[in-house]
Amino acid sequence: MTQVSSSTELVTEAVLRAQGVKVYYGTNLAVRDVTLDIPFNKVVAFIGPSGCGKSTILRCFNRMNDLVASARVEGKITFHGRDLYASNIDPVETRRRIGMVFQKPNPFPKSIFENIAFGARINGYKGDMNELVEDSLRRAALWDEVKDQLQESGLALSGGQQQRLCIARAIAIAPEVILMDEPCSALDPISTLKVEELIQELKQQYTIVIVTHNMQQASRVSDLTAFYNAEATEGGNKVGYLVEYDRTEVIFQNPTQQATQEYVSGRFG
Repeated sequence: MTQVSSSTELVTEAVLRAQGVKVYYGTNLAVRDVTLDIPFNKVVAFIGPSGCGKSTILRCFNRMNDLVASARVEGKITFHGRDLYASNIDPVETRRRIGMVFQKPNPFPKSIFENIAFGARINGYKGDMNELVEDSLRRAALWDEVKDQLQESGLALSGGQQQRLCIARAIAIAPEVILMDEPCSALDPISTLKVEELIQELKQQYTIVIVTHNMQQASRVSDLTAFYNAEATEGGNKVGYLVEYDRTEVIFQNPTQQATQEYVSGRFG
């Protein structure tokens, strides 16, 4: 149960920082004492068995847990040094700057063009919308596949294309961080590879945090990996906690915690 948080060797400058974060659902503690730093222009993977709190912590970073009535976050989470949960912070603006791509592709029931343009328009974009749509789709490695069908429904695309459309939609509103909650779990291997290649390209401009159950994926795409585990309380509830956080090659090849070694080698989870 030892927690290994990031050292200055790992993170020289953090865009996001969690300090002693606890998350409750009602009176039940779901995740305890998470402390870690997310650096600029890196891919950070959250791994661990189901119920260990990795998605819960991910959603704390752009205040998606605010949408769950029973959820309560304690501790401190900062974005560029500013407390994300301070009373003067607008959660909607937070979600613009820290975008989210969900496990299941969720395009709007609109055209491919409008999937990109809609959010940008709502956020007050005044530039050339055609240019923004093309640029966003290019960055999501989707333009060449859909450029002749921009007025067709985004729902008509394949699952992998829909997920890349959702990534393009997130990019269009100019975030600094992109959170991805198991973005490939519903995709076939070819689509998964395309999304992984895209993640590697996007980290040149964005900070990315990805939750994944796929150990090979974490080792392929991430620079840093955080391993979470869970323990049962006396009441039978599971409480997640951060076990170890380090460079990905350390987590997979030479972790300091036995539980990490057992998980990445497939002995449990």
